[in-house]
Amino acid sequence: MAKQISRRGFLKTAGVVGVTAAIYRNAWGANEKLNHACIGVGGMMGGHDFGTFLGYPKVQMAAICDVDKGSLDAAGAKAKDARKYQDWRELLAKEGDKIDSVNVTIPDHMHAAATLAALKLKKHVYCQKPLCHDVAECRAVASAAKKAGVVTQLGTQVASSNGDRLAVGFLKTGVVGKIKRVLLCSNRSGAEQYRLLGPRPAKSDAVPANLAWDLWLGTAPERPFVNGIYHTVKWRCWLDFGTGWSGDIGCHIFDAVWKGLGLTAPKTVIAEVQKSWQDSPQRRADNWPQSNHITWIFPGNEKTDGDVQIEWFDGEFHPPEEFHKMTGLEKYPEEASFSIGTEGGVLLPHQCGPSLYPKEKFVGTPRPQLKGRNHYHHFVDACLGGEKTESHFEQTGPMAEAIILGTVAIRCPGQKLEWDAANLKIPNCPEADKLLRRNYRSGWTVEL
Repeated sequence: MAKQISRRGFLKTAGVVGVTAAIYRNAWGANEKLNHACIGVGGMMGGHDFGTFLGYPKVQMAAICDVDKGSLDAAGAKAKDARKYQDWRELLAKEGDKIDSVNVTIPDHMHAAATLAALKLKKHVYCQKPLCHDVAECRAVASAAKKAGVVTQLGTQVASSNGDRLAVGFLKTGVVGKIKRVLLCSNRSGAEQYRLLGPRPAKSDAVPANLAWDLWLGTAPERPFVNGIYHTVKWRCWLDFGTGWSGDIGCHIFDAVWKGLGLTAPKTVIAEVQKSWQDSPQRRADNWPQSNHITWIFPGNEKTDGDVQIEWFDGEFHPPEEFHKMTGLEKYPEEASFSIGTEGGVLLPHQCGPSLYPKEKFVGTPRPQLKGRNHYHHFVDACLGGEKTESHFEQTGPMAEAIILGTVAIRCPGQKLEWDAANLKIPNCPEADKLLRRNYRSGWTVEL
């Protein structure tokens, strides 16, 4: 029989409405604004993040930064009072006493450098997913955020939606029993364009006059500019800059499961990848594979049926038949999580609300009405003394760490990696252990 949860009990247990307020600053007046700086205002997400912050009345856009002067000037035309920079280091040095917060919306390989620098100055930080490029960076950023005592928010925008928060509540309250297995999948139409084939090109092109290429490279190894394959979007496909499809989208799909089950560091992780990538030394040296299946084993807790197996599927890998048998659906949603419990399952398609299966078993299950929330505005409100953010680094940092650990497994396919979280080590695989942190380019060292 499906577990019946009252609306009051759901909200009390899930903590999805009226969560305990975390007051970071008490001196704000009712009419004061947050002095904010955007680091990254172009590309696929930079313009969106900039526009969302700019459009919130509680934000004063004090400064903006982008290595691409074209993107910088376009943003400057909208935020006419914002001071403009191409180098985020200069922005922090000159604006340190004038700003309260920053958002970091730049390629993954530069997240840790900019975020840690802002945290050191005790600035509130909104950082786009997947938080960092490397496992060690994720750990360092989460630790630095806790030490700084500031407001933080990971850019998992849908985590603040009513659908994701409702799914968190279902998992926390055990509506489908104790969870045994979780399937995570992202096979979005059109994603192929972000999964580049082949090694880096031998040619080089002239760097556009508007682009500060050395600043764009930042911590990554030096390489020549080539039109159309790095800046502004396809950097995600390259080992040096991005974290592959699972790193890019994984935080979105994993988020509700992580929160709902109260997961901690995994015990092991293993990955299988497309054979053509695995058999190509050139591609393995440069690109992420176009298809992945990652399996983590997480230690059990009171919400799980023993240790819980969580799997990620993308590209040519698809969720198993077990999903179709339980739901009766012929096709798995393009992007979704499916949590399989002892009493049924919770399906959460990305950007949609959750469904409970088998459907007939959960007819009448309470679905509390949650107050709508904007992920960006919630961050601003928290900075101004409001309730704690939905995806603060102390909570989502360990999730990002587990996801990026999965990308380490991708680069060592077929090897079950044992994870010593306390010591930040993979004791059974020296090859994988070396991938937990990068060697930074001279002049761009990041202190972790």
